[in-house]
Amino acid sequence: MAEFDLIDLIRARCAIERADVRLGIGDDAAILAPPAGHDLVVSTDTLVEGVHFPASTGARDLGWKALAVNLSDLAAMGATPAWALLALTLPVADRAFVADFADGFAELAAQHRVALVGGDTTSGPLSVTVVVHGFVPPERALRRDGARIGDQVFVTGAIGDAAGGLACLERRHPHLFEVPAEAREALIARLERPTPRVAAGSALRDSATACIDVSDGLLADLGHIAARSGVGIELDAWKLPTSSALLSAFEENERLVLQAGGGDDYELAFTAPLERATTIERDLARLGCGATRIGTVVGGSGVRLLDAKGGEIRLSRRGWNHFA
Repeated sequence: MAEFDLIDLIRARCAIERADVRLGIGDDAAILAPPAGHDLVVSTDTLVEGVHFPASTGARDLGWKALAVNLSDLAAMGATPAWALLALTLPVADRAFVADFADGFAELAAQHRVALVGGDTTSGPLSVTVVVHGFVPPERALRRDGARIGDQVFVTGAIGDAAGGLACLERRHPHLFEVPAEAREALIARLERPTPRVAAGSALRDSATACIDVSDGLLADLGHIAARSGVGIELDAWKLPTSSALLSAFEENERLVLQAGGGDDYELAFTAPLERATTIERDLARLGCGATRIGTVVGGSGVRLLDAKGGEIRLSRRGWNHFA
C-alpha cells in the first residue's frame, strides 16, 4: 500500500466526530478549538517493539495499548481526553496489520470520544507514537508536587498483573507452565489491554494532593511524587492490592517484585489527606476500579517498602529505566 492509502484506511476506521475539531486529517495540520475556560493538557508516549511490547503482540491489542498508555497520562492529570495524533512506523505497508491496529485504537477512542486529528506514517522498525490532548478546569489539574506529610497513599485497581503477564509470555519462571489458563490469559490481557483510569482521575480532582500513573513501576513512579513534593513515602507491602490471577500464578516473593517494580499496569497512584479517604474509597468503588490505601507520606525523601514489622524490604528491581 502507498502511504496515503494507509492514512485513508486509518482515517476511515478511526472516524469520531467532535464539534471542537474544525479541520481534521487531510491537511498539513489540524485546526482545533479548545473550550473556553479550560486548560489544555498534552502528553505523548512512544511504544517500540521489543522494548514496550513483545513482538507477539497482536495489531489490534497494540492499537488499543498505544492510545491507552497516553490516556493514562491524561487521567493522572485529572484531564478529560479530546484529541489524538498518531505517528506509525512500519517495516512494511501491511494493510491487514494497519486495519487491525486502527480497529483496536478506534475501539478505545470511541469509549472516550477521542478524535484522531492527524499524524504520520513512515517506514522503519515497528514503533508507535501517540500525542493526546485533553481539558481540565483552570487550577484543577492533578500534579506530582502536592503531597504533604501525613497524606495517605492510594492505588487504584490491582497492581503487578501486567508484569505477571509479561513473565507468562516470556516463561521466565518454570512453574508458569502449570499456571491455570484462565489466570494466565487474565494477566496477559492486563499487559496488552490496560484500562486508563480516566473517570477516576477526574473524580480525584477535589481530593488528591498528588497523582501519577503506574507505568515504570510502583516504587519508581511514587519516587517521582516524593522527589517533586520534597517528602518521603512509606508503603506497606502486605497492603498492595492483588488480583486472584496474580495470586494463583506466583509465590509471595515473586508477586512482591512484580507489584513493586514491574510497571505497565497504568493504575493511578496518588496521595490524599486522611479525612478524604472514605470519600475517595466510596467514589472510586462506584467507578468500578476501587482504591486501596497502601502507605503514608512522611518526612525525608525516597520511597521505602515495609514489611508487617516495619522493616524495610529491599528489592533488586524498583522499576523500569530505559537507559540504566
